[in-house]
Amino acid sequence: MTRILLLGGVTEALAIARTLGPQHVYSLAGIGRVPTDLDCQLRVGGFGGAEGLAAYLRAERIDLLIDATHPYAARISANAAHAAQLTGVPCWALRRPAWQAQASDDWREVSDWAELIDALRPFQRPLFTLGREPLQHLHEIPAHQFWTLRALEACPGNARCEVIGARGPFHLEDERTLFERRQIDVLISKNSGSGATEPKLQVARERSLPVLVLRRPDLPPATRSFSTVQALLQALQ
Repeated sequence: MTRILLLGGVTEALAIARTLGPQHVYSLAGIGRVPTDLDCQLRVGGFGGAEGLAAYLRAERIDLLIDATHPYAARISANAAHAAQLTGVPCWALRRPAWQAQASDDWREVSDWAELIDALRPFQRPLFTLGREPLQHLHEIPAHQFWTLRALEACPGNARCEVIGARGPFHLEDERTLFERRQIDVLISKNSGSGATEPKLQVARERSLPVLVLRRPDLPPATRSFSTVQALLQALQ
C-alpha cells in the first residue's frame, strides 16, 4: 500500500490531507493553525534540510512525497526535490497558478526587499501583506510613512507601524473598510495566487492604487506538477 508524506503550507494542502487515511502523514512547519480533526497522521516541525527529509522518507518507508507548500517557500521545495532525488521517491508538486494583472491594474514587480523599499519611497500609507518579514525592518521606516502590516498573528509594532493579526479568507467589504479607514495609498503583496486573499487586489483596482508585487521565486521541477487539488486527487486515485 502506498504511503504518502504531504508537505503542507497552503490552504489547498488541508483539502488533500482530509482525503488521506491513517497510514499517510501530513507535515506542517508549525506556522498557523494546526488541524486536529484529520484521519491521517500529523507531523509538526522541520526535518533538518534535504538530508533530514531523505532520512525520514527512508525510515518511514514513504512511497510518494507531495509538495503542497507555499509558492514562496522555495527552500522547502528545493529540499523536497533534493530528498526525492536522494531516495528515488517520486515528488509531486501542487503549483498554485499566479494571479494575473488586469488591464486597469498598476502592478510593479520587485525582486527583493531593497528594491521594494526604493519603490515605496513616494508613498505614505502602505499596507504590507508579506507575512512577518517587514517586522525585521521596523527601525527603517521613513519619517513620512506609517505602515500597516497584516500577518497571521498580532504582535508589537512601533510608533509608525501597526501590526494586524488576521487570517484569510478575507471578504471584499472588509478589505474596502480596511483601505478606507487606514488611508492606504499602496499595497505590497506576494503573488500567492490564493483566492482567500485576492479581494485586496480588487480593492486596490477600485481605488486605482499601485501594487508592489514581490516576484515569485523559481521552484525546482517535480516528478509531476498539478495546478489544482482536483487534478492531484484524480491522479492519486
